[in-house]
Order: sequence, then C-alpha cells, then structure tokens
Amino acid sequence: MTSDDCPKHYGEGRSTFRRLCAGLLVFNFVLLFIILLVWAILRPHKPRFVLQDVTVYAFNASVPNFLTTNIHVTISSRNPNHRIGVYYDKLDVYAIYRNQQITLRSSIPPSYQGHKEVDVWSPFIYGTAVPVAPFNSMTLTQEQAAGTIFLMVKIDGRVRWKVGTFTSGRYHLYVKCPAYIIFPKSTATSAQESAASGDGIVKLQMVQKCSVAV
Repeated sequence: MTSDDCPKHYGEGRSTFRRLCAGLLVFNFVLLFIILLVWAILRPHKPRFVLQDVTVYAFNASVPNFLTTNIHVTISSRNPNHRIGVYYDKLDVYAIYRNQQITLRSSIPPSYQGHKEVDVWSPFIYGTAVPVAPFNSMTLTQEQAAGTIFLMVKIDGRVRWKVGTFTSGRYHLYVKCPAYIIFPKSTATSAQESAASGDGIVKLQMVQKCSVAV
C-alpha cells in the first residue's frame, strides 16, 4: 500500500459515514411523519371521569389522631375517542385528606371500554382507625364541627390503548375528584354525631368533573 492510497480510503470512509447519517435522518423524518399522521387521523383523547355521588356511612374522628371511614362513591368514565379503545388493567380508588391517604385502596376489576362507551363503578372506600397526622386531625375536627369536610377521591391505574388489532404498552393513569362532604344544616348537631358514630348516612349528589393525567 502506497501513501497515495490513504487519502482514497479516508475519502471513502467519510462518504459512507455521510450516507449513513443521511439514511438515519430520512428514517427519523418518515417515522415522525407517520406518528403525526396517525395522531391527526385518530385524534386521541384521555378518558373523562366524573364523581357522580358520595354516600358516607361512617366518618368517625372522635378518637384523637385516628379516623374510621366507610364511604361509597359512584364514578363514571367515558371514552371520548371514535377509533381508540381503552383497556383498564388496574384501577385503585382511595380517599385523601390534605395530602394524606385516609382509606385503604379498593380495586376495580379490569375492563375494556370501547369507542364512546361509558362505564360506571361504585366501590366502597374505607379505613378502620387510620392514623392521622396531629395537624390534620386538628383541622379535621374543626371542619367536621363546622359541617363541611373536603376530601379528594383519587384513582391510580394502568391503561392500554387499542387501535384496530394494535394494543399499546401500559401507561399510568392518575385521576383526582374533589368531594365536599356537607352535613345537613337543619340538624347539624345530630347529623355530626350520627356520622361520627356511624349511625347516620349522608348521601350527596355531586356530578363533579375529575382531572385526568396519563
């Protein structure tokens, strides 16, 4: 090999590298175009959740720093997509008070939701003698005495999207539904006492939209 051959091989190597880079750029461009085209055709939307009603069978905060609850919630979910189905592989429902979980997680059975379909779930969420942070316990007692308690009903889950015969991987689903528990003003004292002891039932129709993140 002569010294004149080195520039020749060097030039061929650079040419091959340029072709490889150009091929990768074209491939990425085509892939991006396909993704945008599919998105434009399908126009995917997140499921829409609504907290329809809440029934409180027990809400006992009489013991300091401990809370016992038994709450029945009705939640509806609607798939707004025309061409995309939703697999709900895992859904856990529970209640939050001031960023602290106050009930156990209740699981909703896995299901499939077709195009434009609506599903309704009615799980019980409850907890027995759940420890509550002292500062939250104090605020909870004050709000209960005032007749209004603000809770957050949350849903954590895993979902998959179905387009034709294609099914995507699993995605995290996060749902937050605000719930204002209001005791009847006409019988404020007796309502608070009965709810605290678990003898009374407070049923609230809400139709409260929930925030959804995927």
